[in-house]
Amino acid sequence: MNALTDLFAENTLLWVLTGVLAYSAAAMWLRNRGALPDSVRVSGPVLTLRTLRGRAFLDRLAAPKRLWRAVANLGLGGALVAMVGSFILILSSALSAIRTVQPSAIQQPQNFLIIPGVNDFLPLSVAPEIVAGLAVAMVVHEGAHGLLCRVEGIDIESMGLVFFTFLPVGAFVEPNEEATQEVSRGARARMFAAGVTANTVLTVLVFALLFGPVVGAIAPAPGYAVGEVTPESPAAAADIAHGDRLVAVAGTPVDTADEFEAAIADAGETVSVTADDGDGERTVEVERRLHVIGSAGGNPLGVTIESEPVAITSVNGESVATEQQFLDAVGDAERATVTVDADGAANATIDSETTEIPIGAYALGVQEDGPLHAEGAPLGEPLTIVSIDGERVRNNDELSAVLGEREPGTTAEVVAYDADDERVSYDVELDSHPNRDGGFIGVGVFPGSSGLALDDFGVSEYPAGAYLELLGGDGGEGATNGLALTGLTDSPLGLVFASLILPLGSLFGLPFNFAGFTGEMTNFYVVEGAFAAFGGGTFLLANLLFWTGWINIQLALFNCLPAFPLDGGRILRMVAEAVVSRVPISDRHAAVRTITVSSGLVMLAGLIMMIFGNQILGALGLL
Repeated sequence: MNALTDLFAENTLLWVLTGVLAYSAAAMWLRNRGALPDSVRVSGPVLTLRTLRGRAFLDRLAAPKRLWRAVANLGLGGALVAMVGSFILILSSALSAIRTVQPSAIQQPQNFLIIPGVNDFLPLSVAPEIVAGLAVAMVVHEGAHGLLCRVEGIDIESMGLVFFTFLPVGAFVEPNEEATQEVSRGARARMFAAGVTANTVLTVLVFALLFGPVVGAIAPAPGYAVGEVTPESPAAAADIAHGDRLVAVAGTPVDTADEFEAAIADAGETVSVTADDGDGERTVEVERRLHVIGSAGGNPLGVTIESEPVAITSVNGESVATEQQFLDAVGDAERATVTVDADGAANATIDSETTEIPIGAYALGVQEDGPLHAEGAPLGEPLTIVSIDGERVRNNDELSAVLGEREPGTTAEVVAYDADDERVSYDVELDSHPNRDGGFIGVGVFPGSSGLALDDFGVSEYPAGAYLELLGGDGGEGATNGLALTGLTDSPLGLVFASLILPLGSLFGLPFNFAGFTGEMTNFYVVEGAFAAFGGGTFLLANLLFWTGWINIQLALFNCLPAFPLDGGRILRMVAEAVVSRVPISDRHAAVRTITVSSGLVMLAGLIMMIFGNQILGALGLL
C-alpha cells in the first residue's frame, strides 16, 4: 500500500490518467442513463457541446464582406508561406532527431502535449492562464471559420466546443457540405485559412498590449534575485531559498546583482545577509566555504563534479574559505598547490587530494582558423591561459577584462599550459570580439579558474531584468549583457520570437525557463505607474496575455501543417485542385488525392520521428 501511495505521490501523469478514467466512466454512465441533454455528446474522455447560438451574431458581424475577404486573402498568403516553412521545419527536425544520439528535453513525448504539470516546460502554477489562453485560441479560431462561412454564403450546420474532460481542447464549426462545394475554390480557401489568420491577428493584438503598457508598468525589484540555491552550500545551510531577494549585505543595502556580488567579494568568512521572501525580511549569518560546484573535462586538478560540490580547503598551505582568499593565496604565481576535502566528496571523482596546478582561464578548445589556431595552437585540446602580455590572468573574468582593453589587430603574447602541463607561448594577432568590445583570441572559456567553477556562497541569479527586457520592458542597464538572445528586442518581430522561446529558455542558453510572472517569481518584480493600484492583478494580466499569445501562434503554426484534417491540409487540397485543373491529366481527382495523402503521410512520419525517432532506431539497433 505504501509503495502504491509513493508511486502516485511521485507521478503526476498517473494522477492525471486516473482522473481521466474516472471522468470517462462517470460521463458514459450519465450518457447511458439519458441524463445528458441532446446538445452534449460523450465519447470516453471527449465531450462535445453543440449549439446554433451565435449564428445570428456571425451574420451581423459578416456584413462588411469586402473587409473580411481582404483580411482573409492576406491571411491565405501568409498561411501558404507558413505551410511551406512548416513542411521544411518538420522534415529538418525529424532528420535532426534521427542524427541525435541523445534526444533533447523538447523531444520527450510528454513535452509535445500542452498540459501543465505533464509538459516539463509548462508548470502547473500557470495552468489557469494556459487553459484560458487555449480556450480563447480555440473559440477565435473556429469563430473565424464560421465568420468566413457567412461572408461567403456557406450555411452552418452546427458549432460548439470540444472538451477533454474539463479541459477545453478545441472548438468546431460544421459548414454545410453542399453549400461549401457550390462556392468558388478561392472562397473555400479563404474560409479554411480564416482560423490561422484570426489566431495570428489575436497574437499581434495581445503581444502589443503585453509589450506596451503592461510590461512597461513592471520593473525589477531591488536586490539579488535568488533563482537557485546550491545543495549543501553555505546559503542552503543558512536557509536562503529560491525566490528570496537578498537586499542587504552586512547591513548595507544592495540594489542590483552587481552590487551584491561586489559586497560579498569584500566580505569575510562570516557575513550577515538580509533576505526578503515577499512576506517580510530576515537577516541570516552565512558561514562561507569555498566549493567547486562544476568542472570541465580534463581540468588540471582532476576533479569531476557529479552532483554534490567539493570543498577547497587550502592553497599553497594557506586556508581559504572564499574565492577572493583563493585568488590572494595564488597571487601572481602561475602555479599553486591546491588541497580539496576528499572525505566530503562522496559523489565526485578526485585524482589527488593535494595537487600543484596552473591557475588561469581554462580554454575548452581552440577555435578553428581563429587567432590562436593560426599561431599553431592545436585543435581539440584545452589550454590554461595564465597571462596576456605579461598581465596575470587567473580566471575567465580576468581574461575578459584584459582582452577588453586590447584593440583588435594588435599582437599580444598569450602564455598558457597545455594538456600535457607544458608551458607554451603564442604571439597572437587579436580579432574583434563577436559579442563585446576588445580583442578576441579564438577560444571558448569555462567559467572560473583552471576548469573549476568556484563558489563560496551558493546562490545563482534569476535574471529578472533580462527576461523583462526580452519582453520589451526596462530591465535596467546591462540587463541582457552576456545573456543569450541579446539583440532580439530591437524589433517587434524579435520580441515575438523571444516570447515564444522564453518558456524553452534552457534550450537556448538561458539559465531558467520563463513561465510568466508567477509564484516566487513575482517577488523579483514591482508594479509601477498607473497599474500600481492593481498590484498582483497586473501579473495575472501579463500572464494571461503572454500565454494567450504563445498558444495562439503555436495553434496557428500547427494548423498550417499541410496534412488533413488540419487547415493546411485543406488549403493544400485547394491549391492542388487549382494546379491539376490546368494540367492535361485524365484522372484529376486521383492526382489531387495522391498529392494530399502523400503530404499527410510525410508530415505524420516526420512527427513520429521527431518524437520517437531515437527510441525506434535504438530498438532496431541503428543507434
